[in-house]
Amino acid sequence: MSISPKKKLEADLSEAFIKLQRDLMGRGPQEAKTYIVGDMVILRFKGVLTVEEKHLVTNDTGRKLVKKMRQVLREMYSRDFEGIVEKYTGCKVLSSHSDISTKMGERIEVFIMDKDVERLLHS
Repeated sequence: MSISPKKKLEADLSEAFIKLQRDLMGRGPQEAKTYIVGDMVILRFKGVLTVEEKHLVTNDTGRKLVKKMRQVLREMYSRDFEGIVEKYTGCKVLSSHSDISTKMGERIEVFIMDKDVERLLHS
């Protein structure tokens, strides 16, 4: 049984993002899952906090510091992130959004595309 084009693209994107984060931060998430839904590419990363960040998020000041640091890093590398999505989908990223949960140690990335990627994969 062959893997569907959508599942393959989702797996390829997850792998590419893990590699980029390892290259940028020295470590990647423990788990990454990509979902293509219409004109959105959604990535969910689990186990993203470093040992140091896990200690910092135990108090309010540390939580704010970790969120701010991650936000600054994401802004610095937003073109890299968007470039990966554009390369793999063949579509243009119109906007991207990111947030981290310091409680769950998870991060999400949402990319809004100029085309319905899901429909393109089924045509």
